[in-house]
Amino acid sequence: MLRDGVISDELWDVLEKVMPQDAGRRGRPWNDHRTTLEGIIWRFRTGSPWRDLPEPFGPYQSVWERHRLWSTDGTYGRMLEAVREQSEVDDDEVEAILSIDSTVVRAHQHAAGARRDSVAAPADDTGGRIELHEFAGGARGAA
Repeated sequence: MLRDGVISDELWDVLEKVMPQDAGRRGRPWNDHRTTLEGIIWRFRTGSPWRDLPEPFGPYQSVWERHRLWSTDGTYGRMLEAVREQSEVDDDEVEAILSIDSTVVRAHQHAAGARRDSVAAPADDTGGRIELHEFAGGARGAA
């Protein structure tokens, strides 16, 4: 089931004022900003790849490109500031709303077990414990 209509009309009235405009822009007119923003929200809410974005949000390439643009041109920052100005929420409450739940943040498998000493590892050391297995077996057999 596709869940659109996530952005309320009240919120959109605030956000629409800070969205980039087509005036003076070359090329095709943009797809609807609200639909595109809802597509971005859908993608991050579900954790799906961009390619799995449902058709009602438009081509995934366009939605991804707009997300990338808004990330670099300050649009997201302007959205946050506009919402802050219109709301009665203080900075601590905003941080609580935007905080990342650490139970879903994971490190890459190679991030575990990093060397803590300043001595460089030998060239043939993969960083894993597989090299130690042969020595551990030999030590037990000798005892």
